Amino acid sequence: MKTAIHPTYYSKAVITCACGAVYTTGSTLERIDVELCSVCHPFYTGKQKILDSARRVEKFEARTSQKKASVKSKTVKKAERAAKRKPKIEVEETKSVRIKKTKKSEA
Repeated sequence: MKTAIHPTYYSKAVITCACGAVYTTGSTLERIDVELCSVCHPFYTGKQKILDSARRVEKFEARTSQKKASVKSKTVKKAERAAKRKPKIEVEETKSVRIKKTKKSEA
């Protein structure tokens, strides 16, 4: 077995949370900093706490509010689709009438 390949194990490693809680455990790192722990995590506390490191929450809320503002009702969508289809149907009908007339004149 090779010697000196294993990392140094610290039996009294300190884990510090952003809320101020400090834990002591064994680790290959001497000091560990974490953002959430069992003292401040919303799952364990029942309180909603948002850690927004890069304005992600505000960006998400802005996107969802824009989507809600632009959502149309089904009746409005159906009316718009029908309005788009109507000119196409009229064009197709005039084409079919022209084709029938040319076939009759050829015969």
